[in-house]
Amino acid sequence: MKRVLLLSAAMVFVLACAARAGAQEDRGYWQPASTNARAITGQVDIGESKVTIDFWTFPLARIRRLKPAEVSAVFDADVNSGIEGTLYRLRVPAGQRFEHKNTLCADADAQWMATYATGRTLNVAFFSGDDIPVFTFDAIQHTSALCGTFMYAR
Repeated sequence: MKRVLLLSAAMVFVLACAARAGAQEDRGYWQPASTNARAITGQVDIGESKVTIDFWTFPLARIRRLKPAEVSAVFDADVNSGIEGTLYRLRVPAGQRFEHKNTLCADADAQWMATYATGRTLNVAFFSGDDIPVFTFDAIQHTSALCGTFMYAR
């Protein structure tokens, strides 16, 4: 009986650690890997409560996990691979200039950031607007709130 109890406790601990690790896989320092990332954001560093984009730091709040279908709606990801992402709330002012004097969302504040990481690659999408983005294929195809998608590597 004791053995079963210890085995169960160990399994719960391993699963909790795995869930926590999955939720933090986008954290850390990332180098630009896509043309958009090199031209607009440069390097990014995602922390617990802040994101640094090209040496400019902004407050960041984790809102919720994104399901595989939601990640697939925004990024070129296989919905069947089980990849989850994260939705964050932030505020990058419209007038904030980054690499080559570019902005994230033209004349709108960037207010949402969606991420998903696989291995040594991070995909990021920025959205404008006060309302939480809708993560369906149809909504993403018809939204004007999607500012851009970017890819980074470690």
